[in-house]
Amino acid sequence: IDVPPSIEQGLDMVYIDREIAPSMEQRDEQLQAQGYDDFKVAPEDMFSPVHPIYTDLRRALVRYQMKWAGLPQVKIPAGPTLKLDSTGDRVALLRQRLGLPEGTKFDATTAAAVKEFQGVHGFKADGIAGGGTIAALNLGYKHYESVLLLNLERARRLPRTSESGRYVLVDAGSARLTMYEDGRPVDSMRVIVGSKATETPMMAALLRFVSVHPWWNTPPELAKKSVAPGVLKEGMKYLTDRDYEVLSDWGDDATPIDPQTVDWQAVADGKITARLRRGPGEWNSMGDYKFNMPNDFGIYLHDVPDKERDLFTKDDRWISNGCIRLEDAQRFGKWLFGRPLKADGSKNEVNVDLPKPVPVYVTYLTAEAGPSGPKFRADPYDRDPALLARYFGDGQQQVAAVNR
Repeated sequence: IDVPPSIEQGLDMVYIDREIAPSMEQRDEQLQAQGYDDFKVAPEDMFSPVHPIYTDLRRALVRYQMKWAGLPQVKIPAGPTLKLDSTGDRVALLRQRLGLPEGTKFDATTAAAVKEFQGVHGFKADGIAGGGTIAALNLGYKHYESVLLLNLERARRLPRTSESGRYVLVDAGSARLTMYEDGRPVDSMRVIVGSKATETPMMAALLRFVSVHPWWNTPPELAKKSVAPGVLKEGMKYLTDRDYEVLSDWGDDATPIDPQTVDWQAVADGKITARLRRGPGEWNSMGDYKFNMPNDFGIYLHDVPDKERDLFTKDDRWISNGCIRLEDAQRFGKWLFGRPLKADGSKNEVNVDLPKPVPVYVTYLTAEAGPSGPKFRADPYDRDPALLARYFGDGQQQVAAVNR
């Protein structure tokens, strides 16, 4: 996704609407005046009008420093998995790294310390020190402190606690959406966001209207890889059976055209693109509702058909083409309008304006504040390493997968 050159990808938001930008820019100026410059996190932030996520992460950073900063930063050589009853020099180094008494045996105390480290640093807390856990220990305290500071910078770009009104916060790092009123969260739900190949961008835009019974524009890549081969195999029946319509172009005034006039082999070969859309129904990836915040990225929030609802129960929710799929579009719509949305069996798309546009902020956090300190997450878009190298000189790669 292309962003303005002044925007640091993976850190800054692109402000789509000028109505949002001035207040955010004024907030940035106020914070800079208080000493918040380029990763210099000042203690005064505890009392400043920043977003509550920032305040919670700042407290988590202090707890992390108290717990992990003083431990020996020794390196543990790669080798076999270490677990209960393992012995040897690598176990001795592991115990030293975790601040335990000298010893060469992996005992219950060692397992408990490993489990605590894993729970904080984004691993399955099983008390077994496999390759991923050892690699994370070898990254050292400063690496993870830098990750927290990076996430504090992301949180610093969110609305202030003191700002009134309603807004939506989507965290593509956790694949979760939260609804805020007068600076406080009032509801939350799981979402599905973009895959690594089609990342959901960090942006701020105004949600202006909802499309009921929305048409779904088929992504060109899907038209190339799926629809065109289907047409070549089954003929026009492939389109009619699936309620596809072919449009003349990608403009707002596009008109339907005869699909027989399209060179489907050229579409399949990627030589030309075809604009396809599908009407409302169980096959429509939009479900019954599309929540529109007009932007050049083509990003919006939307419902899903019933057959896709089980996807929200899975841990891997980074699978969309960039748009944000809602776990409960009805509940979200009711919060927006103050009344339930209704979608009958009609095939006519109807746009319903919000009485007042609602800001949507899309961020990306790879750490969160837990009750006793931070919890680090995976970095599904692999955004952190370049930023850590640029701002902290950290040449290490953040561990995102566990291989035990």
